[in-house]
Amino acid sequence: MHEVIFDVDGTLWDSTEQVAVSWRDTCSRYGIPCEHITGERLKKEFGKTLPDIGCSLFPDLPEDEAIRVTQEACDEENAYLLSHPPGVFEEVPSMLAALKAQGIPVYIVSNCQSGYIEVMLETSGLGHLIDGHLCAGDTGVPKAETLGIAIEKWKLRSPVYVGDTAGDEASAGAAGMPFIHAAYGFGTAVRPACVISSPGQLPGILDSPELRKEES
Repeated sequence: MHEVIFDVDGTLWDSTEQVAVSWRDTCSRYGIPCEHITGERLKKEFGKTLPDIGCSLFPDLPEDEAIRVTQEACDEENAYLLSHPPGVFEEVPSMLAALKAQGIPVYIVSNCQSGYIEVMLETSGLGHLIDGHLCAGDTGVPKAETLGIAIEKWKLRSPVYVGDTAGDEASAGAAGMPFIHAAYGFGTAVRPACVISSPGQLPGILDSPELRKEES
């Protein structure tokens, strides 16, 4: 039996529009130009580490200041999302319930800041369907290494990673696990083991020949 580890943004929900509003509020207080911070722009940034996002969004700031502003924006973002939640993708609750009914362990690993996954679980009411979660904000290392920590921490034997970007795919490969591409999300993949076009397709493919081949 596989254990399933999920990415968050573009896989379980899309918070980019709400996050863009929150980040523009933070930047405006410091007089930092922020018209370019939109939901569409953030879709290209989500999945990266926070320092990389900061340097990409604020190239005219010194690196340490860009990272500081990004961290403050993320801290305020958590509070904003609690009162302005985007909601998870339509089929996510029923998909997670189906996995739980099949006895399949479900986890979340993301490059996000500490507290972000908790906000998603609290506002969606899905926390009871998740067996554990980790993020780069908790571990201090990028997603590939955080996945390795997760495997050790949860004693996983046959994990698969579900995400929406090539960065997710690379992280899964570096951690030695098959990658399932959530093609409905923000990005593309190169050579995923499987592809789903909606969350509801996931339970039906976990015993697919493609995943068994990846394990061999």
